[in-house]
Amino acid sequence: MPLALHRELGLTDDEAEAITRLLGRPANDLELAMYAVMWSEHCSYKSSRVHLGRLPFEAPWVLAGFGENAGVVDVGDGIAVAVRIESHNHPSAIEPYQGAATGVGGIIRDIFTMGARPVALLDSLHFGPLDDVVAGPRNRWVMEGVVSGVSGYGNSVGVPTVGGELSVRPCFTGNPLVNVACVGVLRHERLVLARAEGVGNLAVLLGSSTGRDGIGGVSVLASAEFSEGDDAKRPSVQVGDPFEEKRLIEACLALYDAGLVVGIQDLGGAGLCCATSEIASRGGLGMDVDVRTVPLREAGMVPAEVMTSESQERMLAIVEPADLDEVLAVCRRWEILATVVGTVTTGGRLRITDGPGGEVLADVPAATLHDDAPRYRRPMAPPAGLDARRADTAAALPGPADCGPDLLAMLADTSWVWTQYDHQLFLNTVEGPGGDAAVLRLKAPGLPPSRRAMALTTDSNSRWCALDPRAGTSLLVAEAVLNVACAGARPLAVVNCLNFGNPEHPEVMWQLSEAVDGLAGTCRDLGVPVVGGNVSLYNSSDGVDIDPTPVIGVLGVIDELVRRPPGAGLVEGGELVLLGPPATSLDGSRWAETVHGHRGGSLPPLDVAAHVAVCHLVRELAADALVDGLHDVSDGGLGLALAEMAVRSGTGFDVHVHHGHAGLFSEAPSRVVACVADAHLVEVTRRAAAAGVALTRLGRAGGDRVAINGLVDVALADAVATWKGALPAQLHLVEP
Repeated sequence: MPLALHRELGLTDDEAEAITRLLGRPANDLELAMYAVMWSEHCSYKSSRVHLGRLPFEAPWVLAGFGENAGVVDVGDGIAVAVRIESHNHPSAIEPYQGAATGVGGIIRDIFTMGARPVALLDSLHFGPLDDVVAGPRNRWVMEGVVSGVSGYGNSVGVPTVGGELSVRPCFTGNPLVNVACVGVLRHERLVLARAEGVGNLAVLLGSSTGRDGIGGVSVLASAEFSEGDDAKRPSVQVGDPFEEKRLIEACLALYDAGLVVGIQDLGGAGLCCATSEIASRGGLGMDVDVRTVPLREAGMVPAEVMTSESQERMLAIVEPADLDEVLAVCRRWEILATVVGTVTTGGRLRITDGPGGEVLADVPAATLHDDAPRYRRPMAPPAGLDARRADTAAALPGPADCGPDLLAMLADTSWVWTQYDHQLFLNTVEGPGGDAAVLRLKAPGLPPSRRAMALTTDSNSRWCALDPRAGTSLLVAEAVLNVACAGARPLAVVNCLNFGNPEHPEVMWQLSEAVDGLAGTCRDLGVPVVGGNVSLYNSSDGVDIDPTPVIGVLGVIDELVRRPPGAGLVEGGELVLLGPPATSLDGSRWAETVHGHRGGSLPPLDVAAHVAVCHLVRELAADALVDGLHDVSDGGLGLALAEMAVRSGTGFDVHVHHGHAGLFSEAPSRVVACVADAHLVEVTRRAAAAGVALTRLGRAGGDRVAINGLVDVALADAVATWKGALPAQLHLVEP
């Protein structure tokens, strides 16, 4: 017996009945398809929306936030910055290159939809083990395709990728995570919102023609878990064209400058169905859409395909009839296809017609497609054995007499990834990939040069969040804020991408709820609003959920950029000091998991007041040029922070670390390594004391060895070789 159509489309029986009640009649096939994509997990956030309301969204400097295509904040001097992060996990697992490439294209459109010129990209990439005997070949194929997709699209469209992160853990085998953030700059008065205003105004479709690529792509792929044989879903992955996107960016910005756009919306998940319904309902109006007018690249497409196609590089603009000729002229100048496909109406209904005055194929209240989507309070329960797991601390784990091999095993240069990205486009990049935070000069078209700059970072730690999603997410926010502080910036906004497993599993919903509370509480404590985000669920493969992986992006502002930030390096002869409290807890550390397979205990607590003090101190030291190097202590602990500074700068060190391997590998928060010239040591010490921040003198930078009081003693050349060769060896690009 054939499966009912609504079930084939991913709707439950209860959801189909709810649609019938909303319409007062059974939905036809086209209407069912429209509700199916709009009520999908990806588009409606039906499992997470009840939790997201606990986040702090507002601050005096927030110009646009939750519910818009991107968050927009005031950064001073008449300049605003738009920022957004999104996931493209499931498409990237099926077709890595196009999945990643179209993720980049989609997030760029979110930014210029707000009236901003996109100026930078960051990514957060997570893959399964690259050298695994069984899964390694596919994991390498996925990683290489994703990196090529990010670079291929970003480089071609002309937006630099300036930072990001890479992690490799077993839980991402079969379900990689590909999160991409974008920022853009604009003048305040150029802000454009996605609203249809003015009855009789025209809906103009801009950009690429519409094909079958992407039908059910993001909306369906991101709303179900993977199982064996899902390669057949490859046709559902969108196909990107960065050169078309570049023309689209310039055409849209020209339309904004000329004041020819009333409202605009990009076509991402759920395609034309999403864009028309959202832009109409946000303005409290309706829209008539003629599917016959939509330019197609494939013959024989039925209305349901036209309305739900996720073909890339498309925008829907609302323009006044009197401005249409000028709009079309601008689009011709940029070689962008522009077609009137609809009209703004009263009554709040979205009507799909078959030609002008033709048959009405669908007639639904526009707002019901998203405002009335179900909001589930799914069952939540902590994982079985949680108390026993937390009681199993890492305190008794034996430490090696020689910590050198364990430390070297953590070193991995990620430049194989980011050297494929052009991170100097626009020539705004002051600090590019590889450090704690990227730094870019702030320049807005039409405004005088500003002395301000912005710092950007993305951070995650699935290991922390698997142990304690609330405390782990809290530590991530703190780490990201400290990262921008190391660049001399104060935090202005947080964006997040919440990557979790199957929400139908109670332990996954518990993880999500706990993570939201950790994010909300710490952002409130630190005074940083959440201006946007994304929830990616059903990240599971063959029934196994990924570890919870919230990705936290922070936008910080440097009020006056007069010199390059110190960076995460060493200077010969500098004094190395640790700013922040001593720490010995190994619970949740990389060392405990990778060396002993230990994943128990309780994460080190975050003292918010102490963390704020460290951030303020570090920011001032960077701004006043009192330090030659700064690097936060996080993943891998103090030992890895020191080793990374050494290999990046080609300068060794000889230091003393208290408490043996526990002091070396603890990942407790609120700590920074600073390299200080002798001439500034007294002043740095004085400022630390005045701020109430502990300062521990560790030793000296210099020489050709990496030496830590008998715990580690290796040649700097060997450390550099290990660091540079780790990732290429895992990718089988060189002999291991």
